[in-house]
Amino acid sequence: MAMLTADIENYFSIDKQSWNRLGALSSAEIQTRIDLATCYRLAAKMNWDDGIYTHISAAVPNESNAYLINQFGLRFDEVTPLNLVKVDTKGNILQGSGPVNISGFAIHGAVHAARKDALCIFHLHNESGIALSAQIRGLLPLSQHAMRFYQDIAYHPYQGLALSSQEQKELIANLSNKKAMLLRNHGSLVCGVTIQQAFYLMHTLDKACSIQLKILDLNSIAFPDDQVCSRTFDQLCMDGDLEGQIEWPAYQRWLLNS
Repeated sequence: MAMLTADIENYFSIDKQSWNRLGALSSAEIQTRIDLATCYRLAAKMNWDDGIYTHISAAVPNESNAYLINQFGLRFDEVTPLNLVKVDTKGNILQGSGPVNISGFAIHGAVHAARKDALCIFHLHNESGIALSAQIRGLLPLSQHAMRFYQDIAYHPYQGLALSSQEQKELIANLSNKKAMLLRNHGSLVCGVTIQQAFYLMHTLDKACSIQLKILDLNSIAFPDDQVCSRTFDQLCMDGDLEGQIEWPAYQRWLLNS
């Protein structure tokens, strides 16, 4: 793992002098910056980006009310550990060069504030997520990927571009303790205890949505019964919040070798 971290730093062309320009950073924040920037680059490879819009945020370890997010105006494939911006839950810049998309961070800030377990949050306008979110029945247990979210996915109705304080409250209430959410006619959201878990969950959710969209007639398919779905969900969640850890080095190698 240490070797991969060094390789990733080389991938981003970072040396000790580069880190020093950001001032005093804990080793935990450095690692978070590396992992989050890696996450952005992987998301770009997955074609999950939407120009300069949508975001992935992560809490800064051992700092209350401090989060890292992409600089507004950069594509996902331009994000590096050094140009990530540190903000509070309102999107106010604590460290780094802005601008930050304040309205875009509204969802992230609200979820971070309400869910202390949500240390990494993905919010995407990925095509499969938007298309599936518009289906009235939502995500169905049509694949093993979808069964990871059996009774672990929430829905939030579309209310326009700006996220008001009232809608923030509604979104948090709808999300409850779920790991994933489909924002109707808008996109997808996942919450991870780690960056690795969040990436794994988004990858799984995106695939589950894509599989469902390939099925043209939802009225002529075989559904597993509820007991099987529930058992499969339990089996898929056996690792708890260690989800994504064993897969992460493989994703790092994929980024490095591309």
